[in-house]
Amino acid sequence: MSRRTDNHHRAATICRAATGLPHRTCLDWARAGLITRHQPVPEPADEAQRALESLLVAELADGLRERDRHDGALLGFTSARPARVGLTLTLHPAMADRVLSAVLPRIDEHHGGLRGVPGLRIVPMGGSWTLNQLQGRATVALVHPDPDWRPRLPEHGDGLTQLWRRNRHRLHPAEAAELAGRADSGGDPGSVRAQDWLNSRLLRRPGLLGAAGAVHGSANVYTHGGEDVVVEWCCGVERDELERQLRRSGLAERPDRIAERLRDRPWFPGEIAMGGAFITLRRGPCHAPHPTARRAH
Repeated sequence: MSRRTDNHHRAATICRAATGLPHRTCLDWARAGLITRHQPVPEPADEAQRALESLLVAELADGLRERDRHDGALLGFTSARPARVGLTLTLHPAMADRVLSAVLPRIDEHHGGLRGVPGLRIVPMGGSWTLNQLQGRATVALVHPDPDWRPRLPEHGDGLTQLWRRNRHRLHPAEAAELAGRADSGGDPGSVRAQDWLNSRLLRRPGLLGAAGAVHGSANVYTHGGEDVVVEWCCGVERDELERQLRRSGLAERPDRIAERLRDRPWFPGEIAMGGAFITLRRGPCHAPHPTARRAH
């Protein structure tokens, strides 16, 4: 086997583990030059697509926080088919409706403010569903294992106004303000862009993220105001091993357009930093009942 062929297989093996796609698909990508050993998962072609994927991660991390995950689907997805234009995600059947409830934009009249991804709209596409942003061409296609699945979409009520229902083809002022504020970034635009890179890459690697929740459901993902991502779990993969696999998949490969920061050097075990953005991995003690204790009841 030539060195070039060997590199193709190595890239394909990492791609398969990260995305959940068949090895043959990833190998074809490697042979076509779409992926390499240094970046074995396809990247979005533009900032708008990357920003949408980043916002989805932030909303799912907090929207699904402290709730049961299933089969390691910490963000609600079991596999990904990443492309330069768009992204296709396979929903976990037990989490599909919760995913949509978390990301579709709504006004919370009780607690105030906008929830969900601003400008996001759900569109039926034949037998499938697509999440599109009103501004630009950013899109994420959703696949469900059941071809006859229809989402149970959230309704108005309980103090929530579903903006994606009320304003199907235009932005609500609250959405426009949120997007404008994000564009201005209010502080360090470099850090915002770098977090978009990390979040988007994490969303495109559900196979690796799922290792943190593969043993049982006491795994959690959350953010601090959308400025980072924290993954917590108790059993299964060791923290150092998950960090190694994520780094091996190109998660923290710094693009030329992202400036290097002194803080990019890890200060804490399990911290993955790039351009002032962070993903933190924390493996803690297990508080789940022992199997023998459950049987005794």
